[in-house]
Amino acid sequence: MKRRPSKNVTLKRLLKLAVLFVVLICTGIILYSGYLSFQIEKRFSARRWRIPSKVFSDVTILYPGQETNRDLFHEKLRRLGYREVSYKPDQKGEVRTSRSVTEIFLHDLIVPSQKRMGFPVQIRFSENEIKSIVRLDNGEPMPILELEPEEIMLFFGPDREQRQLVSIDQVPQHLIYAIMAAEDNRFYSHHGVDPMGICRAVYTNLRHGSIRQGGSTITQQLAKNYFLTPQKTLLRKIKELFMSLTIEVMYDKNEIFEIYLNEIYLGQKGSVSINGIGEASHFYFGKPVGKLSLNEAAIIAGLIKGPNYYSPYANKNRCLNRRNLVMRAMNKNGWISGKELNAALVLPVKTAGFTVQYKKAPYFLDYLSEQLTTLYSREDLSSLGLSIYTTLDTEVQIAAEKALTRGLARLEKSNPGLKRTEPDKKLQGAVIVMQPKTGYILAMAGGRNYSVSQFNRITQAKRQTGSTFKPFTFLSALDKFTPASVLSNKPKSYMINGKIWQPKNYGPVPEEYLTMRNALAKSVNRAAVDLAMQVGLDHIVNTVNGFHFSTPIKPYPSLSLGSLEVIPLELARAYCAFAADGMQPYLLSLKEVVDENGKNLEQRHMTINRVISPAKAFIMTSLLQSVVTKGTARSLKKMGIFFPVAGKTGTTNNSRDAWFIGYTPDILALVWVGFDNGDSIHATGATAALPIWADLMNAIPQYISGNGFKMPPGVVKRTICSESGQLAVPDACPKPIEEVFLAENVPSKDCSLHQQSDPFKKFIKGVKKSYLKIINH
Repeated sequence: MKRRPSKNVTLKRLLKLAVLFVVLICTGIILYSGYLSFQIEKRFSARRWRIPSKVFSDVTILYPGQETNRDLFHEKLRRLGYREVSYKPDQKGEVRTSRSVTEIFLHDLIVPSQKRMGFPVQIRFSENEIKSIVRLDNGEPMPILELEPEEIMLFFGPDREQRQLVSIDQVPQHLIYAIMAAEDNRFYSHHGVDPMGICRAVYTNLRHGSIRQGGSTITQQLAKNYFLTPQKTLLRKIKELFMSLTIEVMYDKNEIFEIYLNEIYLGQKGSVSINGIGEASHFYFGKPVGKLSLNEAAIIAGLIKGPNYYSPYANKNRCLNRRNLVMRAMNKNGWISGKELNAALVLPVKTAGFTVQYKKAPYFLDYLSEQLTTLYSREDLSSLGLSIYTTLDTEVQIAAEKALTRGLARLEKSNPGLKRTEPDKKLQGAVIVMQPKTGYILAMAGGRNYSVSQFNRITQAKRQTGSTFKPFTFLSALDKFTPASVLSNKPKSYMINGKIWQPKNYGPVPEEYLTMRNALAKSVNRAAVDLAMQVGLDHIVNTVNGFHFSTPIKPYPSLSLGSLEVIPLELARAYCAFAADGMQPYLLSLKEVVDENGKNLEQRHMTINRVISPAKAFIMTSLLQSVVTKGTARSLKKMGIFFPVAGKTGTTNNSRDAWFIGYTPDILALVWVGFDNGDSIHATGATAALPIWADLMNAIPQYISGNGFKMPPGVVKRTICSESGQLAVPDACPKPIEEVFLAENVPSKDCSLHQQSDPFKKFIKGVKKSYLKIINH
């Protein structure tokens, strides 16, 4: 018979098992805590948040004597966050406008090239001209003023979170107290978990029969938001407790509070979440966190419990009640006095207001993004908080979009046959605006409606150029021909690949012969082909290849009439050489990239290369000015364009494409109109594209200096006979005109149509010519 173990033995075994169990539990807790500390350290030592990179427009420069579009100027101020006030502005971001004066308290200007603190200025206008700019703080006149760039895009990650990081040293004490009063008034006393707070929350919730108060500390909220899922399970709550205790052991209270302040979700701006008090202070009150008042701090603290429920943008009464609750809690804890409480309780809830910003300049930004992704990954762009500065001028962009919209609507109204019911089949257009000397892209509208079609007709389309290509034929001829050379307008047939081709003019041109100038001004097809065949098609192809078109070019006679399909952006760039003394710029949309510490990572410098001589560029510009003064674009004067302009209209077969490219010494713009499927628009470049160009230019007077094109060395002027193109014979040629020539290609023969009959006059003229040759020599 076996002996039973004594009770003492049994107790000893149980005690050993209990001790072993406790040891295992403690070991598990230690190991788990070690694992948690490793995870926390790994996460906190790395980049804590994904900060979307910001894309900015270029700065806006203002100076006395500058013409402005005041409507666009005031729209820009609103987009920059300036608030209209009825009193003299005394805070940054305030503006007061009257009929002739705009007073602005400027924001700080922080760009790679300079940092400038905000100050008050007065801009005085005479109609649309800036008469003076004066600093109001010291009365000094300013020769030039820079407005800060606009934020035009954010590269968001998948969470679409927007935040501005702040350090706890930047946070006013009353905001810290407000958040503690609202969320965890014993934050600086407990060790991550507050038993008293939990008991108080349980008692309050039982007494009211509903969830009225939470027991989570600020540390627990941080652990939950930063590391855990929002699922409400016992296991997750246990993880939260352990993690909170571990965080408190590893980090001091101020660092935990700072991380929390930058992490918390505080509302929604469209599809973008507002995270952290830095972003929230700008979103709700239009000011940095350090400038928040007690009233505003209590509003933000009150949002944490339910950001969208208590949002002042959703319901001001709920927000007001929640704010008052927070301030009373602050008073109860002794953090504000009764006097401060009573003074703040009577204040209304006032916000800065906001509008959901839709994608600005979307076609430009798509083009920019393609360039950026060759430099940085999308992960870096959505997380590193880069500042990306561009060449975009938002005033020009808006003017271009409006001009295009109005122009297409006008065409559809004048010809109802152009209307299409399907959005993706509607009449389309595109505009590119740039500075010809720098290559800076100021505006880009790649289509009528980005939400309908993201296809960029400026950078992705290939369209026949029509007569906008003729200048390259005429340029190719300048070594042997002059603007006064006579071309044939007679019907001719050409054998192309075994087939007869006979070019036709777009409209009737009665003259059988025209000078090169008049042939280009009137866009005469027969004369252009006649010139091309005399110059040589291979020579034209070589000339055109120098302008860096990506399209293969073949030597067909129809090339001179614009049968070649090109990318509109490349055509605009080619025309820049005419405006920029023969220099062709590398097109720039990106200027600089700066990291979150202000270090310059990327700087794009202006790059140009010479494609033609300054003299040839001037000759071509002179010829293209005739297009505007007496040719196919002469209607510009009726549209309010009185400053010097050079340009060319273009229309392709069956009116599938309508073009106008026009430029001054300072700005160049290309306009294209057509259907994506090639349907006829039943209009020409002069009637479809030209009015859009004029509308755009009239809206951006700040870019119109009114200066003419300067004649460079290598160009000379002579008086010629308008009929023969030869040197004019005094008192014989009925219509002598002044013409420009390359110095090495000046006519030497007198007019053969109007020879002098008086021998004595011939003798005197011969003496004069010999004398001039001697003097010149």
